[in-house]
Formats: sequence, C-alpha cells, structure tokens
Amino acid sequence: MTAAQADLQIDRPRVADGAALWRIARDSEVLDLNSSYSYLLWCRDFAATSAVVRDGHGVPVGFITGYVRPDSPGTLLVWQVAVDRTYRGRGLAATLLDGLAARVVHESGVTVLETTISPDNTASQRLFTSFAERRGARLEREVLFDTAVFPDGPHEPEVLYRIGPLSATG
Repeated sequence: MTAAQADLQIDRPRVADGAALWRIARDSEVLDLNSSYSYLLWCRDFAATSAVVRDGHGVPVGFITGYVRPDSPGTLLVWQVAVDRTYRGRGLAATLLDGLAARVVHESGVTVLETTISPDNTASQRLFTSFAERRGARLEREVLFDTAVFPDGPHEPEVLYRIGPLSATG
C-alpha cells in the first residue's frame, strides 16, 4: 500500500459489512444497485472471492465482489468494484483488485479474470486494462450482453473483459 493507504486494511467481507457495501454501491451513481439482501448474501456466500477495504475504524470504504464461475472453475468473475467517493483517487480499486486476484489465484488456482463493463464506464475500463498490463496478461474484449437482452428499459451493452493467463507469480 502507498502512504495514502497506510491507515487502511484489506480483508474478506463479513455479513455485518453488507449494508455498508450496499450504501457504497448506491452512492457510486455508476453501478447497477442490487438489493440490500443480495449484498448480505454476497458477504456470507462469496467472501472468499471478494474483498473489502476498511478505514482505521474498521468501516468499509470500498469493495470488490466476485465469484468463481461454476461452469468455468478457473475463472474469477468480478461483479462490482466501488470505492467511497471520499477515498477515490488513492489507487484503492487497483490495490483491491491486485490483492483479490493474488489471493484467489493462490487459493483457488484461478487463471482467468473476467468482468463486464459498460462503454461509458471509463474508470473501470482503465482499472482492468491497467490490471492486465501489470500482470503481463492478455486482454480480450467482446460484447457479452447487448442492449436488447435487458428487460428493464434502456441499458448500455455489457462488454466482457477477459484477462489471462494469471499466475501466482504476478
């Protein structure tokens, strides 16, 4: 961590963090907001493939949720990444992503990381492109879900970013 991150701690989310993760996602004004219940379940059922960053008082100020794809056990799908706006600009999202990927590669043998990003989310595009560059991994992009498949009104397409191979050595 950098000096700007020295008072922060990264670990696995706990059920008690679910409400804070929901608030951070809501306040991001970029992410699709899931129900508060889903964040509680995420913290319980997918803690091993997710990460939270806490301030000096233990309060979550950022998170990444992810899961290992059941039909592709070598693939970690990153679902959401969010950092509280007062903590943005410190490189926390990249630190969270690097730490989570290293942990899941080591513990689960994952070799590929996937995420989907809408075309207007340039911050996430930069985050995952720079992650691939840092890891020396190939980055492939393709539209996974076009606008027509979303039943709830206008929605940007979701572009699949597939990054790999990943290794425990970086």
